[in-house]
Amino acid sequence: MSWRPTYRSSKFRNVYGKVANREHCFDGIPITKNVHDNHFCAVNSKFLAIVTESSGGGSFVVVPVSQYGRIDPRHPKVCGHQGNVLDIKWNPFFENIIASCSEDTSVRIWEIPEEGLRRNMTEAVLELYGHSRRVGLVEWHPTSSGILFSAGYDYKVLIWNLEVGEAVKMIDCHTDVILSMSFNTDGSLLATSCKDKILRLMEPRSGRVLQQANCKNHRVNRVVFLGNMKRLVTTGVSRWNTRQIALWDQEDLSMPMVEEEIDGLSGLLFPFYDADTHMLYLAGKGDGNIRYFEITTEKPYLQYLMEYRSPAPQKGLGVMPKHGLDVAACEVFRFYKLVTLKGLIEPISMIVPRRSDTYQEDIYPMTPGMQPALTASEWISGINRDPVLMSLKEGYQRSDQLVFKAPAKEKNSLVVNGIDLLENVPPRTENELLRMFFRQQEELRRLKEELATKDVRIRQLELELNNLKNVSPNNV
Repeated sequence: MSWRPTYRSSKFRNVYGKVANREHCFDGIPITKNVHDNHFCAVNSKFLAIVTESSGGGSFVVVPVSQYGRIDPRHPKVCGHQGNVLDIKWNPFFENIIASCSEDTSVRIWEIPEEGLRRNMTEAVLELYGHSRRVGLVEWHPTSSGILFSAGYDYKVLIWNLEVGEAVKMIDCHTDVILSMSFNTDGSLLATSCKDKILRLMEPRSGRVLQQANCKNHRVNRVVFLGNMKRLVTTGVSRWNTRQIALWDQEDLSMPMVEEEIDGLSGLLFPFYDADTHMLYLAGKGDGNIRYFEITTEKPYLQYLMEYRSPAPQKGLGVMPKHGLDVAACEVFRFYKLVTLKGLIEPISMIVPRRSDTYQEDIYPMTPGMQPALTASEWISGINRDPVLMSLKEGYQRSDQLVFKAPAKEKNSLVVNGIDLLENVPPRTENELLRMFFRQQEELRRLKEELATKDVRIRQLELELNNLKNVSPNNV
């Protein structure tokens, strides 16, 4: 046995978390109290979106990132949904476009004005109906400009082509609620975790399952791809109900490469991976701390670095894209932490301590930018391309050539896998589903009574006809 210590040199060994001053936080936002396991927060270099508590439908507020401080209680909201909003995601290529999904079974695409909201927004650019129950997850494709994935409580994943405004594929291999979705770098593979305790790796265009793992000992909650390393990380619960993290080889999901127990708390662990620095962040729902690790290609694969601690529990976390970070301060990651009890959003910067003021090329490699590599039609036809990379050295230059155009769609049917999903528009809430069920039961009862009445009438007419036939020969 070697006597040498297991010390490993790393440029990220001393990364530390720095919370913004109170005047640079977002205060006075009525954060939703929904218990759905999601972040309820989405952020890009221009806007911060937070799902809010509201009555009579679902809403979320959109605030410019530079407009920190106390938010006016009457600040305009996006409030077109008829049910609670469960997930929101910004388009990675159009910073004014955001997707939302709700308990009303719809997925909606919104276009936020350049200057922000001046009044409540109720009209979406696109309204997408196809799920028969509430929709819990939405994910944008990482390289295509017009492909959106949605997962509902009907156990189905729908792939939407936003260039035409309709679904092009339905993946129905799951047998329970889908908990998370993650893409590899070029979007050619999709990994999902499900409540049926099965981790699936599939080809998204065909819906064919390539690999799957039955996770009975490690009950998977969340899954994330580790960039181009051909590995996945999952967080979940062990058979002893302790929180766990597991590392998997995407070529063989029969057994995890590494399993590590984190602690015995009950909150869900959210994983965040930075492919540029190979750092993995773990944040527990209801915790105040954020642990971070470095992923390596050699054993022990997971190298614990440090932990950011805070007494305030987090409901969810938003992550700033790379082009929105402060390169001059050596910031490699930034969270936006939702503190429900205070109605507060705290920016937390993960910083590599460096003395030099020059650009640090070793911690800022080329990173995926704002230029899509594929159109929606190209991806559907079977083409895969890696993301278009950009450098952060010269500062982020926004392209003015990209303009999102919603399709002029007047379509009364939605055929997926030979099934017309919009032949009858599905109910948008569970209460509406119950009302529709009772209406259908009443309609069935009325039709049965009408059918019985008609049967009696038919028998009477048959008897009268027979009497006429018997009487007519005697008269002759």
